[in-house]
Amino acid sequence: MQGSVNLQPAACNLQPATHNKEKKQKMLSKAKITFIISLQKKKTREEEKLYVIEGDKLVKEFLEARVPVKMLVAKPEFLNSLPLVHKQGIAEVIPASYEELKKISTLKTPHNALAVAEMPEVKMDLTDLKRSLSVALDTVQDPGNLGTIIRAAAWFGIKNIYCSPDCVDVYNPKVIQASMGAILHVNVFYTDLHSFLETALTDKIKVFGALMDGESIYSYKLDNKGIILLGNESKGISEELMPYVTDRIMIPKISDARTGIDSLNVSMAASVIFSEFTRGRGRQG
Repeated sequence: MQGSVNLQPAACNLQPATHNKEKKQKMLSKAKITFIISLQKKKTREEEKLYVIEGDKLVKEFLEARVPVKMLVAKPEFLNSLPLVHKQGIAEVIPASYEELKKISTLKTPHNALAVAEMPEVKMDLTDLKRSLSVALDTVQDPGNLGTIIRAAAWFGIKNIYCSPDCVDVYNPKVIQASMGAILHVNVFYTDLHSFLETALTDKIKVFGALMDGESIYSYKLDNKGIILLGNESKGISEELMPYVTDRIMIPKISDARTGIDSLNVSMAASVIFSEFTRGRGRQG
């Protein structure tokens, strides 16, 4: 999650935060509606270094975490429920009706609040690979899957996820929704996995590939360091990355059902695998 932040996207004329007791509230103009809707596109998000979060609980978590929020559009009752200290850090606070929120929401039924947040600047530090577990994702394209993987990683204490460039964008609104605030605790980077995994092998870092023909994770000696490599929803790990896999692992199927259950969803598999890798730490905790 890298890149510089454009503090004043021209399309919506965001103003610097003030420090008055109550920030002057503005109207949800057509220009702002157009700008917020434009952030549904990856290209605009990357240009502006901004993205959208929706939902009462999610918005409150971002404000409590002191994430820089450039614009908050919400029902008056939601705004009135916020501590003053949280509202003071927001550049624009805009009261809105249900109908107005419906115009800018990506959801069928909008929540009481929507916010535009800044993308954080976090640099890759490959020294982390030597001392902790990390995850690499090869062409994971479903937003719900990526969001759930981020959520599982946060739950099991995994801090870094490295995605191939053709993975779904982490700032896609559906990814943010599925992560349920876990994005606050996990760094997601996009990088060429060939050079990334080649560096790992050079540094003698294990790469655990999740494969259908691997060894059972329940009997395999797992490590608390290394890279867990997960593949595409339908194709799995690409042939080009297979030479970098040092340890082949799999989740054995216990059921004897012959139809309807031929594999696990990649996000489900990730949760099971993360759990097994961190089992030792769970006992210590």
